[in-house]
Amino acid sequence: MTPAQRDISRKLRIFNYTKQIGNVTAACRHFGNSHEIYYSWRRTYEKDGEQALINSKPCPENPKLRTKPEVEEKILHLLRTYHIGQQRIAWYLDRYHSITILAGGVRCVLTHRGLNRLPRNERKRSPVYHRYEKQVPGHHVQIDVKFLDFRQPDGQKVRRFQYGVWQ
Repeated sequence: MTPAQRDISRKLRIFNYTKQIGNVTAACRHFGNSHEIYYSWRRTYEKDGEQALINSKPCPENPKLRTKPEVEEKILHLLRTYHIGQQRIAWYLDRYHSITILAGGVRCVLTHRGLNRLPRNERKRSPVYHRYEKQVPGHHVQIDVKFLDFRQPDGQKVRRFQYGVWQ
């Protein structure tokens, strides 16, 4: 049974029960609805028939506002692989992929997929520090070195003590 058929059969059941007992308030109380809703359903049913009983969203979904599928896949990959939150995913995509998306947009994607919460056993921050090792030596390290030759007014180098030796 589709959701549309389920909506129609539920509302028709309420209408039939109301006719059977003859009391709108009691029928609505029995099904957990308000009588204002019942009367609005009945007006639309009498006007447009069974198709008017189908629940519809107040506004149609706009596909232009959705996040692109390839961006959604990157978001899901980052969440599943690195277990990072919405803000860090947004920063990562902006920095490394030049994809500008707000943390709220990341949250919408994760909520839409049902993954907006990290697992309960996953900690937010790891208290243990891990050793940082890369295959390439010096990766992400920048050192600026400047060698200065100091000269006296007569042009001779000033001797300096470096690494245990006078130079």
